[in-house]
Amino acid sequence: MLNLLTAPRTARTVRGLIGTLIETAADAVRSLAPAEPAAVEPVVEAPDPAGLYEADEMPETEAIEAAAAEYERAADQARRADRGKRAAKKVLDRLPAGVYGAWRVFRTPSSRQTPDLAEITRLFKAHGLGPVPMKPCAPSLKVEAVEPALSVAA
Repeated sequence: MLNLLTAPRTARTVRGLIGTLIETAADAVRSLAPAEPAAVEPVVEAPDPAGLYEADEMPETEAIEAAAAEYERAADQARRADRGKRAAKKVLDRLPAGVYGAWRVFRTPSSRQTPDLAEITRLFKAHGLGPVPMKPCAPSLKVEAVEPALSVAA
């Protein structure tokens, strides 16, 4: 009996049940709280990067509109593909390596590396170097359709 309670699968199941109960209780509390309209946060725009078109190099408005529409379409496809990939990965990540029907599932070591921020932070603290220096990521390119501006006759 003790083995059943300490088995990894049982522990995951119990943790899952506890998480579900906590989330259900949180949902109940949120439903009782008075609904406040969500504040709309203004979009924060990053400054323009270097290397932009000069005034005499600017493409025609139609070319810009076509590029923006294509970018939005491709970004939407990428988001849908990413959601599908994540859903499939949930199943595949838990499989042991092997052949399943016409598919072979296996893992390969990654050649990518990333800094160990916990170790870097520990070293900085141990040597009194202050906080770990950080730099911001590149700004994300966004496009959105807007109503065309009406020209006002003077």
